[in-house]
Amino acid sequence: MSTPSGQNSTDDAKPVLLVTGGAGGIGDATLQRFIAGGWRTANVDLHHSPRSGVVNVISDVRRVAQCRAAVQQIVESFGRIDAVVNAAGVWCEGDTAATTEEEFDRVIDVNLKGTYFISAAAIPHLQRSRGCIINLSSDAGIQGNSGAAAYCASKGGVSLFTKALALELAPRGVRVNAVCPGDVDSPMLRGQARNYGGNEQEYYDRLLAGYPQREHARFVTPLEVAELIWFLAQPTATAITGANISIDFGLSAGIFHAQ
Repeated sequence: MSTPSGQNSTDDAKPVLLVTGGAGGIGDATLQRFIAGGWRTANVDLHHSPRSGVVNVISDVRRVAQCRAAVQQIVESFGRIDAVVNAAGVWCEGDTAATTEEEFDRVIDVNLKGTYFISAAAIPHLQRSRGCIINLSSDAGIQGNSGAAAYCASKGGVSLFTKALALELAPRGVRVNAVCPGDVDSPMLRGQARNYGGNEQEYYDRLLAGYPQREHARFVTPLEVAELIWFLAQPTATAITGANISIDFGLSAGIFHAQ
């Protein structure tokens, strides 16, 4: 584990953010936003965050023991945790009948199991700080996406886990919410296009065709998602818990018919 330099006693009063998947698009943008807001930050990932001053804990969130060890290392480094953002995620698409056990296990283990056990390990520390958990779900966690059943299963699990955990932890002063983005202009989306799209631009065009903005449609940016996460972590959002909040240009609002 690497630690930021130049810490002093003044830093000890600053709140602490734990992000999983902080080397990726939304995770990295979240670290950037919270650093700008004066928080101390830690990244739990298989890869180092490119952000300076971030504590990096190299860990595989598919492994329960590593989830617990990562949380413990961050507490030992900072003395507290005030917010957890479960941003680690992978994509999987294709015919359900053709899905392999390895593909299914990977998407469930990263997206759902890792979210569950990082959260579980952080609960005692969040109780002390009266902190919060913000999970990354998806529009695919609140509606079905054809050809992505395994991914939908993982994110649907995240959405309902969020609600159940919010009810469990509300009496202990801990809030739990999920952010549900549509397609995000991120390395994961570009990987989707490369691995499943054939022609990348045609893949993007197919996705954007489902947006109600039509010719004005664009993808959500990681920084836009990070701004919503930042808001949910603030004291001004203490009335919000158990929510799955869409940020998808209306993609999940219903069926759009052109007039």
